[in-house]
Amino acid sequence: MKKPVLRRRYRPLTLLHSNDLHGDFLTENLDEKLVGGVSLLSGYVNKARAEQPNTLYCIAGDMFRGSVIDSEFHGISTIEIMNMLLPDVVTIGNHETDYGVAHLLFLEKCAKFPIINANMFIRNNHARLFEPYTIIGIDGMKILFIGVLTEEVLAQTRKDDLIGTLVDIDDAAEEVGRICNAYNSVDIDFTVLLTHIGFEEDKKLAAKLDPAWGVDVIIGGHSHTLLEEPAKVNDILIVQAGVGTDQIGRFDLTVDTVKNCVADWKWQCVPITSENCPADTELERLITQYKDKTDAKYSRMVTRLNRRLTHPSRTCETELGGLFADALQESLGLDVMLLASGSIRAGAMEPIVLLSDLLEAFPYDDPVMMLNVTGAQLQDMLLYMMRDEVWEGIHCEFYQFSQGLRVVYDRSTHEMSEFSFRDRPIDPRQVFRIGLQMYHFNNMDLGFGVSHTELERSGGKARMIATSCRDILDEYLSTHRFLDHEAGERLIVR
Repeated sequence: MKKPVLRRRYRPLTLLHSNDLHGDFLTENLDEKLVGGVSLLSGYVNKARAEQPNTLYCIAGDMFRGSVIDSEFHGISTIEIMNMLLPDVVTIGNHETDYGVAHLLFLEKCAKFPIINANMFIRNNHARLFEPYTIIGIDGMKILFIGVLTEEVLAQTRKDDLIGTLVDIDDAAEEVGRICNAYNSVDIDFTVLLTHIGFEEDKKLAAKLDPAWGVDVIIGGHSHTLLEEPAKVNDILIVQAGVGTDQIGRFDLTVDTVKNCVADWKWQCVPITSENCPADTELERLITQYKDKTDAKYSRMVTRLNRRLTHPSRTCETELGGLFADALQESLGLDVMLLASGSIRAGAMEPIVLLSDLLEAFPYDDPVMMLNVTGAQLQDMLLYMMRDEVWEGIHCEFYQFSQGLRVVYDRSTHEMSEFSFRDRPIDPRQVFRIGLQMYHFNNMDLGFGVSHTELERSGGKARMIATSCRDILDEYLSTHRFLDHEAGERLIVR
């Protein structure tokens, strides 16, 4: 009589994870060593898989946007590159919808890896757009991955009457519970939520999950949070790995397959450098082919700046942000241009600016809307922009001011000690012509806490005054030389 085969209770599992890659395909030379890039990232993933067969690699949203290679081919290049990187599972982020939901569904058909999302659906019949989960079998274990995105971050589709999504964290928690309850009978050994809602929201979501649902880990994205160690809420480990390809998150876990939980774990954020990551030469060759095509098309010199201009943070006035806001304000004859900080995807721009540099620094080509607001309304909008959540690291919209507007804000009192325009205090009744990118105009309630209806009652309907931000920036920079901007005079926070 054969003896029964006993299942090993404790099994190793390595989870590698990235988020917010944003088309960060190319390796950089930093301090005489190569850093980041998909070829080195792929080399590390391949090495980890060879050393530990029980390895899974996942991406928590926003593969797209941020590079000329991605923008030029509308994400098709990114999917082809990702097919060679071959993650085991990916969830969508808000920028996956930038080229339109229909195009995203086309790209999903091109992908050779599962793209999951539990809560985007067609409104009229509630049919999901993607598979909500995937179950991956490895070493006798069954690992359940669930993809989550909420309406707060999916602002791009808010004006699409055909597409809906779960509204908030409470709805997301209920959906996770439904999926976990439906598949607990399959004897799931380990459950991972792949989210793209931001680190603070991940912690709120974890607190709302019933422990009986068996969620072990949340791997997140969207807020670009670089951690030293995981957070732990409701006995759920929560991680995120910054932004781009300069690092990768790594969980080395021991899974208890009897209790279906984490028995032991170690987490680290591993630098992606030539010192510890062998380059994937085949993937490097593919990226080079795309780069050669974009270089040939976008190598035209646009301008020469006076010096290197930086954009180190979204939540402060920056040199590059001020320059771009001024260019749009002056070109369009506005009183004030409020330019979204998140529209600028480069940390700096070197003095010699090629068209490719401009496209990478400013990949979003929205129309510009002009609206009339009173001084009182503008003050309320900016006070909302600077609410406490912004300084607490929660992913909120923030804006760069064009020349003439000056605000001195006191965080302790939540008041402005100075609110002036062209060196004169702003009259609450004074009317300003304000410029906003279309995306941010459509989502004014999220960025400024005000509705279109409220503004239209006093200032009339907004109107489109330009179809392309990027055309304006290209023309302005091409006709001006040795431009400069010293940050720190328009928005002062104390």
